[in-house]
Amino acid sequence: MEWSEVVDNPLLRDLPFKIELNKFGKLLMSPASNNHGMLQGALAGALWNKHPEGRVITVCSVQTSDGVKVADVAWASAAFIEEFGYTTPYIQAPELCIEIVSPSNSKLEISGKVDLYLAKGAQEVWVVYDNNVMEIFTYKGQVDESPMSGGIREQIFR
Repeated sequence: MEWSEVVDNPLLRDLPFKIELNKFGKLLMSPASNNHGMLQGALAGALWNKHPEGRVITVCSVQTSDGVKVADVAWASAAFIEEFGYTTPYIQAPELCIEIVSPSNSKLEISGKVDLYLAKGAQEVWVVYDNNVMEIFTYKGQVDESPMSGGIREQIFR
């Protein structure tokens, strides 16, 4: 399956799942909880307030070497949007990609997504857990804070 077929398929539009494709074109679905949605909204709002010079994108699709992955939240600079617009899926990752961990996600799956987003050009990948934990990754590995994240952790985990 190609990503355009997923996006255009009326049977897949209203599913309560996050949909991705693996490198073989097979659908991967993860159920989303209300807490997942709350974290997604809180992150999007906090990013919008802290970094209004860019664009916040929820459910941001990125073509990777392992198929189309969908970041729960992403932040793209004005320069990124000028270059790539709103192409679906992006062939390069926006500067920031965020994954909110669901109970159905394994550590190996999340670690793989971090690597895939960084390989596609993301400057940072945040992994957010529902137990008030947020991990930040750059090409250097895991870091404690970043210019993008300053103050956001406190806003989303109130």
